[in-house]
Amino acid sequence: MKGISVEGKRITLSLERWNHIIERHPELEKWDRMVILTLEKPDFIQRGRKGEKLAFKKFTKTPVQEDKYMVVVYKEGTKEGFVITAFFTRRPSKIREIIWKQQ
Repeated sequence: MKGISVEGKRITLSLERWNHIIERHPELEKWDRMVILTLEKPDFIQRGRKGEKLAFKKFTKTPVQEDKYMVVVYKEGTKEGFVITAFFTRRPSKIREIIWKQQ
């Protein structure tokens, strides 16, 4: 699967990465389209520690609970990038810098 980041770069969610994600987070198994939606239309993006970006989107209903953020961790190259992982969290990090926010 592929999506386009808010920076306009094509980001690939490979089968290998998807299998990694659902192995560690089986609750995401039917949420592959929501992973791409989070990547393409996040509420905000935080800067990672090693050059990666973390896209956050809040969902009111999830397979685990209500009111969770989906986090998609991805890396961008000059033209393209790739998804590293995805998971749900109750709240975003307060320490990480927000580098983009939905208007």
